[in-house]
Amino acid sequence: MDSGVRLLAWLATCVAVLSYLFYFRNGETMLYGDAVAHINIARRVLDSKTPGLLQLGTVWLPLPHLLMVPFLVSDEMWRRGVGGSIPSLIAYVFGVVGMFRLTRGLLSQAAKPDAAARIAACGAALIYAANPNLIYMQTTAMGESLYLALFIWTGVYFSEWLRGDASALNKCGICLTAACLTRYDAWFLAAAMSVVVIVLAFRSRTENEKIAPPFSRTAAIRFVLIAALAPGLWLAYNAIIYRNPVEFENGPYSAKAIEKRTENPAHPGHPGSGSPRVASLYFFKAAQENMADGELLEHAVAVWFVVGCLGMFLVRRVLVFALLLESVAFYALSIAYGGIPIFVPAWWPFTHYNVRYGLQLLPAFAVAFAVVMYLGIKPPWPNGSWLRAFRWTSIAGTMAIVVVSYASVWRATPITLAEAQINMHSRNQLEAQLAGWLSKLPPDSTILMYLGDHVGALQQAAIPLRRVINEGNHRVWKQPQDPEGLWERALADPAAYADYVVAFEGDPVWQAVQKSHLRELVEIHVTGQARAVLYRIR
Repeated sequence: MDSGVRLLAWLATCVAVLSYLFYFRNGETMLYGDAVAHINIARRVLDSKTPGLLQLGTVWLPLPHLLMVPFLVSDEMWRRGVGGSIPSLIAYVFGVVGMFRLTRGLLSQAAKPDAAARIAACGAALIYAANPNLIYMQTTAMGESLYLALFIWTGVYFSEWLRGDASALNKCGICLTAACLTRYDAWFLAAAMSVVVIVLAFRSRTENEKIAPPFSRTAAIRFVLIAALAPGLWLAYNAIIYRNPVEFENGPYSAKAIEKRTENPAHPGHPGSGSPRVASLYFFKAAQENMADGELLEHAVAVWFVVGCLGMFLVRRVLVFALLLESVAFYALSIAYGGIPIFVPAWWPFTHYNVRYGLQLLPAFAVAFAVVMYLGIKPPWPNGSWLRAFRWTSIAGTMAIVVVSYASVWRATPITLAEAQINMHSRNQLEAQLAGWLSKLPPDSTILMYLGDHVGALQQAAIPLRRVINEGNHRVWKQPQDPEGLWERALADPAAYADYVVAFEGDPVWQAVQKSHLRELVEIHVTGQARAVLYRIR
């Protein structure tokens, strides 16, 4: 590792630590309900009445939770959420270094990177590292930081393989496998890369690269098998455990099922449903709003991005850059047909939901802006009277757009943080009130509670999950239910298994205790949330 890369790594580490301390002090690292859920899924692997890997569930892929487990052994790191943020912080640093290496490799015309390529690569790494929305997300237990790091390093090794490093293809496959165990986005990427590698394996030269990659058909087949490993294992896991290989896609906790339960009957579906074109517009708009705040700045970012995309044809690295854009196709299809909505405040329905998905285009934005800088530093045209003006425009313009855009985001609050503040306010308020009551219960008492919606109350109250009978305490391979499971038996006869019951109106526990005539201790009402009732059995 050269001195420049070490400096970037230290800079990224400082940003990660300082930003975490800032948001942690403000109580904003666990605003997302999904972040709290991720932490507690990982915690359940060790802390549960039925601990084990089956507590990982089915909808979310397992790698982020497995990486959190060692840091959540500590009760204090679990309660405060610190253990869930550590993998994201580390991934952020690796992502910054990877961004530098990816861009430097893409823009290097010779085996040894020239000064122009290194300067542009530093620019790309700084654009990536300084993004306000990424800085916030990497302080949470969400998966964006981890996936982006794996995605970038997949691109790093793929680019190096194209430039002549035969061993890089195996490293690329390993990073891709890890990405496939992190987010479903990578499954689409794996399929696209497998097609590309197979095509290149049957050709002697590529159209977009000056040199032929050191491929062989054996290496290509091995890569495809590695790329298919993670999806194959996850499908097999779902088939064996849940008796449905695509339980994560069409099961009761899938995105489609959630959309069906929560959609407005007056406006069924969501923007882009059934229309990949509209879906791609919403995704790109989300990406713009992760880069800038304000219509004028968003347009400027989009124009500069398009210029950088066109500049890729001049540096002859179109193939790798196209892979950085695969998220556009993935989210266009996911929004249109997969039940995954994105709401942006500027467009109907004028609210925030899944705006963070726009961060998936951040690496492409960073590389495109770096290309514009590179063409200004080292233009591919002969000297002319207009060359000096072009250089100043490309370099100064890029710096100005990035600085002003990021400043606008900080001034207006990063949209990923705003999304959590707006959508999770009432939920977090309910959990805080419930936690206050739960913390007063006897330390050896057992609680019956559905954890799917408000597990954060237990975390705030520092109640170990092994004291709670929940929906994870049964044999999931027994379909449609497990009559001998602890969860089912406790629902049938709460008095025989629990000392206290927490029920949220409409959840399975609520439905089970309606005819039990239990003694009600407290009822909590928060606007926008189902009422919560704490019952005493013994």
